[in-house]
Amino acid sequence: MRFRLILTETLKGLTRNLAMTVSVILVAFVSLLFVGASALLQAQISTMKGDWYDKVEVSVYMCPISSARAECAEGEATQEQIDAIEDLINSNALAPYVASYTIESKAEAYENFIKGYGDTQIGQNATVDMMPVSFRIKLVDAEQYQVVSEQFSGRSGVERVVDQRATLEPLFLVMNRASWITGGLAAIMAVAAVLLITTTIRLSAMSRSRETGIMRLVGASNLFIQLPFMLEGALAALAGALLAVGGLYAGVHYLVEGWLARSISFTSAFIGTDDVLRVAPWLILAAIVIAAASSVFSLSKYTRV
Repeated sequence: MRFRLILTETLKGLTRNLAMTVSVILVAFVSLLFVGASALLQAQISTMKGDWYDKVEVSVYMCPISSARAECAEGEATQEQIDAIEDLINSNALAPYVASYTIESKAEAYENFIKGYGDTQIGQNATVDMMPVSFRIKLVDAEQYQVVSEQFSGRSGVERVVDQRATLEPLFLVMNRASWITGGLAAIMAVAAVLLITTTIRLSAMSRSRETGIMRLVGASNLFIQLPFMLEGALAALAGALLAVGGLYAGVHYLVEGWLARSISFTSAFIGTDDVLRVAPWLILAAIVIAAASSVFSLSKYTRV
């Protein structure tokens, strides 16, 4: 009987302040959508790092015959200098950092160069002797790229050291900043949701002050009086959370899995709908916490005996 009464009062409150209820749902939806998007963006960054960093190589280019760089003032790298670099790669000092390595000869470098630039003027004028010998070093831990890179920079016969990770860092920096901006917007919208839920519950409590007064006279407890108001906020916030989960699921399914994953061929490191389902319980919990905190703050003044 009591449960039916509480449910009746809750539904009455939701329908009586329909415009405010819809506002709470929409604000909760937008704020939790930003929260979820920020979490999924961080998951995407972690997924891409895990996939791309495993492929990161440090490339050591030896001086070619035609280099104009100051490091190659003595001319083309000699076989002794090339052997010295290979010995360094195999040394005990670099053993903890180097997983494997390959040597690209002049002929192999020329073949790869022609594949990419054979139709251009530069490609037509290139010769095998112009190509550099290079080492492609696979790292045990991509985070340690700088330690390995420093070992080769400035050595005799080395023209330049190229770390592939350096090309990835700007991309991850942009994505991280986008995640921070999304998180900041989510925090602002969460504050707006708290204020709106608080205002809605206060207005509902004020409009039903006569009813709550009668309930006090017949001996109803504070919890019994406050529970319908708390449920109003919780249900509205929960509806917003479910809409946010649905929006994120649709976005990942159609935008990421349906478009990006099929359009981009150089990587398969994308989040999926499973990631949305992992985030969903936290969004629902956040909605309940926001509603509960707003309700407690609001009802302390208007429904306390």
